[in-house]
Amino acid sequence: MTTGTLKQAAESARSKGSEVMGAVRRSETGKQVADFIHTPYMRAALPFINGGLAGMVATTVVQPVDMVKVRIQLAGEGTAGGPKTSPFAVARQIVASGKVMDLYTGLSAGLLRQAVYTTARLGFFDTFMGSLTARANEQGRQIGFKERATAGLTAGGIAAMIGNPADLALIRMQSDGLKPLAERKNYKSVIDALSSIAKSEGIGALWAGAAPTVARAMALNFGQLAFFSEAKAQLKQNTDLNPRLQTLSASAIAGFFASFFSLPFDFVKTRLQKQQRGPDGKLPYKGMVDCFTTVARKEGVLRFYRGFGTYYVRIAPHAMVTLIVADYLGWLTK
Repeated sequence: MTTGTLKQAAESARSKGSEVMGAVRRSETGKQVADFIHTPYMRAALPFINGGLAGMVATTVVQPVDMVKVRIQLAGEGTAGGPKTSPFAVARQIVASGKVMDLYTGLSAGLLRQAVYTTARLGFFDTFMGSLTARANEQGRQIGFKERATAGLTAGGIAAMIGNPADLALIRMQSDGLKPLAERKNYKSVIDALSSIAKSEGIGALWAGAAPTVARAMALNFGQLAFFSEAKAQLKQNTDLNPRLQTLSASAIAGFFASFFSLPFDFVKTRLQKQQRGPDGKLPYKGMVDCFTTVARKEGVLRFYRGFGTYYVRIAPHAMVTLIVADYLGWLTK
């Protein structure tokens, strides 16, 4: 055997040895990751982590639609007729007055809200559903819509109280551009918005609109999570759709019901969180009930459903992306 052949054989052996060692290391790393994921603490935390990541992905996708939705809800405040606005007209106006990236105003607040709110609501929902499912199995029955609705309503209410400051900052940042130039705050980020509001209005102001925020979250979660879970169970039982189509179809159904049940509360929440004291030191609305009655009297009951199409286009894709990503992350971390 020549010297060249010996060198080639040695290099081949070293190469194969490196490949084997690399495979062993990857296998060991994979096992370590799997072992870490299956620790009791991580099993309890994963629903919250997956929920937060899913919500942040969804918010990044639909933020421009959310910006347009808020501007539509604030148009014609206090008048029965008000300007006739369309989503396209509002979007055109935002872009024409600044730049395309203005549609992403408040994204930092939106991401913070998802990191807090969606982390909590999906995490609590999965945790509650796990406990309710275990109890139903012990009783020899399947979990029903009542349990799903209870889990969704409770998780939504708790999460909304925790996430209200970030939600308030988002509304303030998105509505700031509607004010005269001299009155604008020009918030630099969500942290700047939160600190500015706390300094000028007090810490308690960060929970302005908390009542309709909680009511909206409970209505939205009832429509989204309860109907998603129920629709998915029904599709699995009564159709031959593959799991991906089941998830997609169930999330589309959930998006519609989430929009229908939550829009009136979302409308009132936006009005309350946007309001600031006038020259006389008074606020336009005293609270959630006063806002509902004032708007119904001055602007008409149908005003609560103004922008339903835009809201649905914002909520349905957000619900679909959130639920699909959360489902996928749940599968990855099983």
